[in-house]
Amino acid sequence: MFKLPALLLSAAALAVGVAACGGGSSSSASGAGGGTTAAATSSSSAAATGTGTSASTGSSSAAAAGGSSALTIAANPSGSLSYDKKTLAAKAGKVTITMTNPSPLQHDVSIKGGVSAQGNVVGQGGKSVVTADLKPGQYTFYCSVDGHEAAGMTGTLTVK
Repeated sequence: MFKLPALLLSAAALAVGVAACGGGSSSSASGAGGGTTAAATSSSSAAATGTGTSASTGSSSAAAAGGSSALTIAANPSGSLSYDKKTLAAKAGKVTITMTNPSPLQHDVSIKGGVSAQGNVVGQGGKSVVTADLKPGQYTFYCSVDGHEAAGMTGTLTVK
């Protein structure tokens, strides 16, 4: 009688444990926030909310061979045109970047460099999400709002 709730609770605890132990990598960041960048790897696609635009490099083997990486950044809350991180690192395959926007200006997060994927433009309190299947190499993440990339709202995404 009580086996189903106990089984569901066990499955949920296992999922949380697996997500917490994901094989992440980190790299230093020199952005406005001065924090670090962590690339958390998870077998779950829950990080992708589907609100961003996906792009593929044309190679399905990268996504099949690799896992998925969920990365997070934030726009500078003061309104200056920068992210809190200048570098991100991820494993080859499906890469999702979620940007939170505490800034009073509208921003998004996009990826270019062999791919072209753009997240949704959001106002203060919103989240922009971009997902792309990426091969090993270097890519640029940036804000596609007019003038923001040129003003420095950009960074390097290294995929291994």
